[in-house]
Amino acid sequence: MQRFHKLLFLIIGFFSLLNFGLPQSDKVYAQEALDRIVAVVDDQIILQSELLQYAYSLAVQLNIDPRQQSDKFNELRDGALESLIAQKVLLTKAKEDSVTVEQRQVDQVLDERLKGMIEQLGSEEKVEEYFGQPLRKVKRTLRENIEEGLLVRTLQQKKFREIKISRREVEDFYTAMKDSMPGVKAAAHLRHILLNITAGEAAVKVAQAKIDTLLKRVRSGEDFIKLARLYSEDPGTAAKGGELGLIQRGDFVKEFEETAFALQPNEISGVVRTQFGFHIIQPIERRGEKVNARHILIRLATSANDEKETAAFGSRLREDILAGKISFEDAAKKYSTDQTTNEKGGDLGWFEADQLQVAAFREAAKTLKPGEISPPLKTQYGFHLVRLEERRDPRQFTLADDWQQIHEMAMNAKGEKEFQTWVTALKKQMYIRVASLD
Repeated sequence: MQRFHKLLFLIIGFFSLLNFGLPQSDKVYAQEALDRIVAVVDDQIILQSELLQYAYSLAVQLNIDPRQQSDKFNELRDGALESLIAQKVLLTKAKEDSVTVEQRQVDQVLDERLKGMIEQLGSEEKVEEYFGQPLRKVKRTLRENIEEGLLVRTLQQKKFREIKISRREVEDFYTAMKDSMPGVKAAAHLRHILLNITAGEAAVKVAQAKIDTLLKRVRSGEDFIKLARLYSEDPGTAAKGGELGLIQRGDFVKEFEETAFALQPNEISGVVRTQFGFHIIQPIERRGEKVNARHILIRLATSANDEKETAAFGSRLREDILAGKISFEDAAKKYSTDQTTNEKGGDLGWFEADQLQVAAFREAAKTLKPGEISPPLKTQYGFHLVRLEERRDPRQFTLADDWQQIHEMAMNAKGEKEFQTWVTALKKQMYIRVASLD
């Protein structure tokens, strides 16, 4: 847990929000005002457009309508200006202290941010349309903002490393705050075996024929992107010509990943079968351990009989585990199609009760006794056998059992207080002038 995570208005995504992430109508509205300087911090300035865009970004997050809730928005805007001033103060200090960040880190954050934008808006062209400027300019502005944000964050981390806290301070914090602490929530430690519902032989033949035909058309020179849009059965990428975006090694299923990383850019794969169906893969670019690829997917249609057979196999497997013919862990390694947990014997780890989004898992965590195995439970992923390892009841924090968490909370509280004091002291050392906002 980062010690500076709760600072009011400070480092809450300012550099990622500024000039980005606003609905187009709000950006136009913000730019209607005459651009002028609203604050000066040493040799840095804050423009009214900059302030309004930041305030609008916060308003979107807080569901505040600037037109219908003008009083709340004005209050938010005033707080946003204080935040911007603090940001400029910290950026000035970071430059004075020769704080640096690795360009590789900046590039990594930039890639992730752009990927998120492209996924949200649908394509690079849509990103350009949204911001009204070429992608290279969007990237350049975003990169500058990210680099400045990382400089400030590095300065903060350096400052917080200097802060120490005694055992007596932690104990005093606990005494003062124990009634308002969240405590330990109800939780469960689960294992599972996932059995995908697999298609029968007839469905496999139909899908194989479709993908073979598409592969011939691609290799005969037809446009991959057009074919992906027309025929790919991946709803998340078909409209984008099958493009997945820049994804890191380990994010793909094994069969897909091995092919995507083995091919050269623009090379066409043969037919690749995964748990999702049949793929044709074409890498677009490779950046170290990341690859951007497009694909055409033909899914394997399953029937009611396929579902019935998978459930029956799950029941037989459960009986074998209960009879001691095979351990749950070995069964998970041998049969589970969840590639993130099967080598760990199906271990899902601990989940707080309110974190379990899948109803079947939530019910199993609530009703099973430690060591019990559920019958096959159907979810959108297939059928699961779930074993409850251990259940933890809710309770209040105690110094004896939860020292580390309490120590961390006490350190956060002390760090926030000292950091605010430090920022106030820095402000007194710099020239700051603030214009009236009205």
